[in-house]
Amino acid sequence: MPAVVEGGCICSAIRYRVTGHPTNSMICHCQTCRRVSASPVVAWVTFPAAQFHLLQGHPSAFHSSEPVRRTFCGSCGTPLTYEHRDNVGFVDITTCSLDQPQSFPPTHHSWLSHDLAWVRFGDGLPTFQEWRHDSAA
Repeated sequence: MPAVVEGGCICSAIRYRVTGHPTNSMICHCQTCRRVSASPVVAWVTFPAAQFHLLQGHPSAFHSSEPVRRTFCGSCGTPLTYEHRDNVGFVDITTCSLDQPQSFPPTHHSWLSHDLAWVRFGDGLPTFQEWRHDSAA
């Protein structure tokens, strides 16, 4: 994995850089991620927040639930980040907003308890009914 990567939204209004190595990389199946992205799943890569730097633009933000703050490009709508009040100091970045998403393959699937019946992955990765710290499905 590269030690410095950049990413941004589809219209290039927002650009960011992350340094170092991620602490997590996963595919989320939760209902909130699905609704926010209008997609059956969302891939996330987690970095310490101090390693995330905006280079250009100012993302819009909202709370998808009380403890969760999400950012997106106000011009094109690209989802960018997720921060949870219980995980202070870390930021989840939408993997596919990175310029090199292939450098950050997921290690597991989370929130299978919210999964759509027609979504099936054959990647052999561990699955969890909720967070990675619960029992595997």
